[in-house]
Amino acid sequence: MFKKTDPMKLKKILKGIGIGLLVLIALLIAIPYLFKGQIIAKIKTEINKNLNAKVDFKDVNVSLFRRFPRLAVALDELQVTGTGHFEGDTLLAVKRLDAAMDLMSAIKGEKIDIYNIVLQQPRIYAIVDEEGRANWDITKPDTTTAAPGEPGDTSASDFSLSLRQYSLENASIRYSDRQGHMHLAIDQLNHKGKGDFTQDQFTLQTSTTTEALSFAQGFIPYLVDTKVEILTDINIDNKTSTYSFKTDKIAVNNLKISTEGFVQLLNDSSYKMDIKFAAPSTDFKDVLSLIPAIYAQDFASIKTSGTASFSGFVKGTYTPQQMPAYSMNLAVKNGFFQYPDLPKPVKNIQLAVNVSNPDGVPDHTIIDVPQAHLEMDESPVDLRLMVKTPVSDLYLDAAAKGKLDLGKVGQFVKFENGTRLSGLLDADLKARGYMSAIEKQQYEQFDASGKLAVGNLLYASKDYPEGVKVSALQMLFNPKNVTVPEFKGQYLGTSFSATGEVNNLLAYVLRNDALNGRLDLDADNIVLDKWLATGGTEAPAAKTTAAAPASAPFAVPNNLDFTVNAKAQKVHYDKVDLTQLSGTLKISDETVTMKDIKANALQGTMKIDGTYSTKHSKQKPDISLTYDVKELDVQQTFKAFNTVQKLMPIAQFLSGKLSSQLTMTGKLGEDMSPDLSTLSGDGSLLLIQGFLKKFAPLDQLATQLNVAALQDISVRDIKNYFAFENGRMKVNPFRVKLSNMNMLIGGSHGFDQSMDYTMQLALPRALLGQKGNTLVNNLVTQAHNKGIPVQVSDTVYLNVLMGGSILKPALKTDLKEVAGNAVNNLKDQATAMAKQKLDTVKNTVKDSLKHVKNEAVSAVKDELKKQLLGNKDSAQSGKTIQDAGKTAEKTLNNTLNSLLKRKKAAADTTKQ
Repeated sequence: MFKKTDPMKLKKILKGIGIGLLVLIALLIAIPYLFKGQIIAKIKTEINKNLNAKVDFKDVNVSLFRRFPRLAVALDELQVTGTGHFEGDTLLAVKRLDAAMDLMSAIKGEKIDIYNIVLQQPRIYAIVDEEGRANWDITKPDTTTAAPGEPGDTSASDFSLSLRQYSLENASIRYSDRQGHMHLAIDQLNHKGKGDFTQDQFTLQTSTTTEALSFAQGFIPYLVDTKVEILTDINIDNKTSTYSFKTDKIAVNNLKISTEGFVQLLNDSSYKMDIKFAAPSTDFKDVLSLIPAIYAQDFASIKTSGTASFSGFVKGTYTPQQMPAYSMNLAVKNGFFQYPDLPKPVKNIQLAVNVSNPDGVPDHTIIDVPQAHLEMDESPVDLRLMVKTPVSDLYLDAAAKGKLDLGKVGQFVKFENGTRLSGLLDADLKARGYMSAIEKQQYEQFDASGKLAVGNLLYASKDYPEGVKVSALQMLFNPKNVTVPEFKGQYLGTSFSATGEVNNLLAYVLRNDALNGRLDLDADNIVLDKWLATGGTEAPAAKTTAAAPASAPFAVPNNLDFTVNAKAQKVHYDKVDLTQLSGTLKISDETVTMKDIKANALQGTMKIDGTYSTKHSKQKPDISLTYDVKELDVQQTFKAFNTVQKLMPIAQFLSGKLSSQLTMTGKLGEDMSPDLSTLSGDGSLLLIQGFLKKFAPLDQLATQLNVAALQDISVRDIKNYFAFENGRMKVNPFRVKLSNMNMLIGGSHGFDQSMDYTMQLALPRALLGQKGNTLVNNLVTQAHNKGIPVQVSDTVYLNVLMGGSILKPALKTDLKEVAGNAVNNLKDQATAMAKQKLDTVKNTVKDSLKHVKNEAVSAVKDELKKQLLGNKDSAQSGKTIQDAGKTAEKTLNNTLNSLLKRKKAAADTTKQ
């Protein structure tokens, strides 16, 4: 009944199917790569066409298998950075943006339909600066006026959104409103939404969770590391740009919240909204969960009683110039809680908090806390607060009173493992009046009085394992300021005492104004390795690991205007020990200014002035430094400072004492080390007494000349001037006088230890060995071969060009035209100074060397003229040229002495 299939035909059919499948698989693999360049170009073109920002990504991953049957396109390491005012600031960084799109639309390139978008580990940094500018305002304005469909119409983008779902995985968000003093931080945020975005009206199903949400306004933190979960459906009407919602599935820690309302987008920066929210539960325990320290420790087992209520609304229009009306009300009655394994409860908790604004005008905001009361071991703590007219003229009515044995707090509240707390706290404070009275110094119209005293405080935790001790602290409040007559304590092995004053504490707490004050600090022994967490006592490997987190630049706060006058008996940092340290630190405008920092160190003394600023860059702080150090030990200084090793690498071969003055500007890198390429400055250095040994350039010269005295040199009173920029140190010519020889040296070296120096050397021929004399005779022969009848007498004048590097020098020794080109070479090296400040030095040296050159060349020409006219006295010829060389040396010596005297006079004038 059935025909028997031919085995050969079946084999051909299977073979054809197999080949077809292979071709199909090959196409599926090849197509993404064939069109990868086209897709990348299209993405970058579309993004940059619409944004005023720098958009970049590391790679594009294209696959037909990952989202089959759709084409999957992933951008790896996507970054969006600001331009203009926010130049270099990162707005968005995403580990991977993965999108699923229609394959044919990507191939044709006319429309690209995107169905699904996943952002993996996005990091969002949103900023509103002090002038109200937002760093996310990066979309280019639409300047076209063409009618739809006309050539100028850009309303139809090459991307059409056929989005069905999207998600954010492990996101982090930072929002900082510096104008409104609001800060929001969200970590471990996971959010996803699902809906048909192609429709004008549809429902978007969303799910949001975050493990840590913190919000603060001004000095007051409202939420700290709060866990949040939200499940809600949002009804979207694209025709009216309205988003309405209603849900009771919101949890903030243990507090459940229901909400309903809508938000309508009026334009790019204006929103209309009407939102209500409330807590259905009246259980005090749910409100108690908002306190981080309590929620984090065995919250499920805690016993509570009492009632609570929470409600509020936001209604009105938000614009850059207007806020909606809002209200928030929280009440607790007869609250009580106790951990089952702790002996005592916190009881009689009464709280009422009302925050309201009836019309959205910021100055109409009222914060009213008429009652805040609790009792711990029969010790009551009471607080009340009223704040009005916060913008025009802040009115404050506040009081706080209570005595607390901090050592008993552990009987009521659980601490993290390793936490210890003890001491006595006594507070009795009150303040009432308008801030304008303080600003106008009408102190009689502002009532402020009371004290806050702390005694024998000890606080230790995993972050402060050695503990912070405050043996005594007194703060006295008056209308003018807060005085600190006593402050004594210990921290990281340092005992300190201080007095001072704070002049605007209320404005700092309530309006986030820059805290203004002064502190006079006296300490005994400071180990900065511990203070800066460099781990100086650990093993090298552990030290490197521990130092990494602490090596990032310290960002100077923008809300401080504080002066610290400090004294310390001993300070240790890395390889430096300082004694009798004193000076002033001024912290203001995101800058730390050091003034008159004096100390004994490295067997000498030092005085330092300078600045450290993160105002323009948090990653690469600006620095300036002026120092005046005297009689420091060269070896200890070289080993202690990395910068000295780059600026003065010859110091590793020197022993002795030096004094120096320096002015320098530049930047620090992200590891807090100087960025050498940005450093520029100038100064002077006086080697009072020293011994140069095992210095490769001189060792090599000593070998060439067979002069052992050049290998180990004892020197004193050598002073030179230098300038540096663009990675090179340029050194003015300086003279080295030894018992039987003279040197004149000038040139430059790089921070990479490369050298470009010229040295004139005058030494008795008697010091030369056979090898040295052979070299000199060869140089004389070369001069004669070029028609210059040079004869060398008892003193040899050599011109030495030093190149290569400090450790691997390359020397060129020359005798020819010593009085001419040699001097000219030295002039070119010595006068190439970097700073305009040294113009006087440059011109003086230049004129002197020109005079030397003219005299020497004139002498040579006169002698040649005499020989051509018949005067063949060769001895006289040699003497003439030798005299010219001595004249050059004398002229240079006089010039340098003049410069040294001039510099000394200038220095003395500065000190007056």
